[in-house]
Amino acid sequence: MSSETPAENIMPPDAPELGGKGKSCARQVGRQEEGTECLEPMSKRQRKKLLKQKQWEEQKDLRRQKRKEKRQKRKLERQSKSDTSNKGNDRKRMRREIVPSTLRLIVDCSFDDLMVPKLLAHGKAFCGGLSEGLCKNKLCCIQDVKKLHKQIQRCYAENRKAFHPVQFYLTSHGGQLKSNMNENDKGWVNWKDIQIRTEHYSELIQKEDLVYLTSDSPDILSELDEKKAYVIGGLVDHNHHKGITYKKAVEQGIGHAQLPLGNFVKMNSRKVLAVNHVFEIILAYLEKRDWKEAFFSVLPQRKGAVPLGETNDSSQHALSEKEDEDNDSDSN
Repeated sequence: MSSETPAENIMPPDAPELGGKGKSCARQVGRQEEGTECLEPMSKRQRKKLLKQKQWEEQKDLRRQKRKEKRQKRKLERQSKSDTSNKGNDRKRMRREIVPSTLRLIVDCSFDDLMVPKLLAHGKAFCGGLSEGLCKNKLCCIQDVKKLHKQIQRCYAENRKAFHPVQFYLTSHGGQLKSNMNENDKGWVNWKDIQIRTEHYSELIQKEDLVYLTSDSPDILSELDEKKAYVIGGLVDHNHHKGITYKKAVEQGIGHAQLPLGNFVKMNSRKVLAVNHVFEIILAYLEKRDWKEAFFSVLPQRKGAVPLGETNDSSQHALSEKEDEDNDSDSN
């Protein structure tokens, strides 16, 4: 009796051997029998994609931690930048720290008719000594009143950022100065912390409180009295009207004095200073309470200023009196 071979073990003699995809399919069939779904073979690109997806999931917590650290770093950088800005240019912080002075500082603009256009031809002649027709033919003619306007702008700017700003007055405002300001600086009507008045200072301040600052006064100012009102002559005349502010103070019977420049400073040029220089020196003294420091923090280099008793640099002696007159808009 012959034994029968099981049907499932019978294979046709011409059946090909399993290889390549056939083996893969066989493995997939095996997995299917184990409960795994039979899938098509994956390409190299698909395997990389699955690997990246797996890595992305595994690194989720790490990415979250890095983002948190980055936010903290940016926050610290902003705080550091803010602290640096506050030390230098944070105007709001500075405005909170200021302590306004009760001292009144007046720029007297009543010399409007004495300031005439200056002729720059050859650097010698001035329009005041020329006919009107000749002056009009010169293209390089500029008005001293424009320099006064710039000096007043500087005074205003310095007072606004000072630690001890003064009570700033601009009196006898009108004429050429007002016209120039309307033409070149229309924003002056919006200036803050300043009184711009058409009246003379004698109409606004009591006589006994007034002190005219003039380099011709025999009285030397040793201390600033913050109850007083100090007057600066708003005149740019290049020394053509010597002594006019001192004469005005004497005639009006008001106090007068000069800054103690000669007690601390030796200069090659005149001791007459520009309006804004006098103004800035007053502001500096209110902050430092030291005349020497106040002078040397303000005086321009061209003045050749050195501490009294020291020798000056030889290069400063080359500055001529005429050059100083042309470059410095001085006030008596």
